Amino acid sequence: MQAPPRKLLDQVRDMIRLKHYSYRTEETYVQWIRRFILFHNKQHPKNMGVPEIESFLSHLAVDTQVSAATQNQAFYALLFLYQEVLHQPLDASINALRAKRSRHLPTVLAQTEVRSVLQELSGVYQIVVKLLYGCGLRQTECLHLRVKDLDFAQKQLIVRNGKGMEDRLTMLPLSVIDLLQSHLQLVKYRHHQDLERGYGAVYLPFALERKYPNANRDWGWQYIFPAEQLSQDPRSGTVRRHHLHESGLQKAIKRAVRAAKINKRVSCHTFRHSFATHLLENGYDIRTIQELLGHKDVKTTMIYTHVLNRGGQGVRSPLDV
Repeated sequence: MQAPPRKLLDQVRDMIRLKHYSYRTEETYVQWIRRFILFHNKQHPKNMGVPEIESFLSHLAVDTQVSAATQNQAFYALLFLYQEVLHQPLDASINALRAKRSRHLPTVLAQTEVRSVLQELSGVYQIVVKLLYGCGLRQTECLHLRVKDLDFAQKQLIVRNGKGMEDRLTMLPLSVIDLLQSHLQLVKYRHHQDLERGYGAVYLPFALERKYPNANRDWGWQYIFPAEQLSQDPRSGTVRRHHLHESGLQKAIKRAVRAAKINKRVSCHTFRHSFATHLLENGYDIRTIQELLGHKDVKTTMIYTHVLNRGGQGVRSPLDV
């Protein structure tokens, strides 16, 4: 007896996993595709095309007033559906009403403000924020770090599979090395306890788990910032220790910023912005900063020259002359 065909959203999940997209991307794409289908009264996407996509995207911009980034997210989810799952290339250009793209300068903390926030943090969250600021890491890059990514001898760390699935090297601040080494001793002790209880395996990317069946229990593959509790993997159902959840870090930063009495909108990414801006202030070359941040285009890095008001030459106010 032939098995029934898989449901469309299950096919989407299968293709996303085949292409090694993150679980967060999987959930986001599935959500937008579901909303697209419901918007068009549950019509199957194979019976729809460019006009229906345009009307849905226009609805997002006009009726729900989403940001340009959110509208683009929906667009790429539908593009993935048609090109990768349904194999129906969208030949015509999509002329939906587009949400207005805002141009905001990034929030940057002064060095004294960074120190004030760090003083209000403690334990593992203080170490995480020190790496966000001291290495210029994105939130997920920091939380995904494995033990083997640290090179204490060379005082550097490797960011693996960063944005664009590219690796890069960045510095490891001297002031955080002792803290990290002490922290890793506690993590290693917990890992040994997990092994004794029959756990201790960690998620491995791509097909490494099949290629190296025992590697997921090796010390080098363990997360530097593991979660407090074991949890069930939403994809495989395996019970194991994941990395720290983003929400815990975000809440800790919010509390620390409030305690430091800083009246700025501070997120995890603010420390990356501050890292780049302070390097620029200290005279480092824009290309060096680009490499450390992992930007493909130097134009992305150039935003920090606007933060400093140094679009080539520093400009002094005529009031100060």
